[in-house]
Amino acid sequence: MTENEAREEICRVGRSLFERGYVHATAGNISVRLDDGFLITPTDACLGFLDPARLARLDADLKQTGGDRGSKTIALHTRIYAAATAFDADTRCVIHTHSTHCVALTLAAPGDELLPALTPYFVMKVGRVPVIPYHRPGALEAAEAVARAIGRYGAAGTPIRAVMLERLGPNVWHDTPAAAMAVLEELEETAKLRLLADRGFEPLGEVSIDELRRSFGARW
Repeated sequence: MTENEAREEICRVGRSLFERGYVHATAGNISVRLDDGFLITPTDACLGFLDPARLARLDADLKQTGGDRGSKTIALHTRIYAAATAFDADTRCVIHTHSTHCVALTLAAPGDELLPALTPYFVMKVGRVPVIPYHRPGALEAAEAVARAIGRYGAAGTPIRAVMLERLGPNVWHDTPAAAMAVLEELEETAKLRLLADRGFEPLGEVSIDELRRSFGARW
């Protein structure tokens, strides 16, 4: 993907997420890792109304070289890229949102992981989602905690594509903006199912999960 294609795709994905209610107001951000730096949505930008030419352009040392002022979450995004590429070398896009149902699940005694294995597609397309304890938005401590979680799960043989920042929202990553958006959609929709089911649910059993591993390469 060229830089111009990446700019267009960030705007397309941002608009799609906004129009379908996965993001609201100026919450959320999207970045793409380039060969010589990064693109990220501007600070306080609405993802539904992005301009490709105004996306923040940063070099490999995080010095901004173009566009509007970049989101402060670039520090978190770069830690995700550094940690995730050890297990998924083609990781190129990070999306952060304040998705309603995901956040709702963290408001009352969140566990170590956001969701159990509720559906086969959640297991296959998202995988495990560790919950990162609350830190203020932009805190470097959160970025370090996310990097440690990525390393811990990867070393255990279950590389992850998402983390949940308590009271803030999910961060997801993949090799393209479209693929990262698909992870986010599956995660938020599974969180919605979990809330709708309240306590009347039972996760998939180990036999079913192992079948998903063998048939589809699920990382659970």
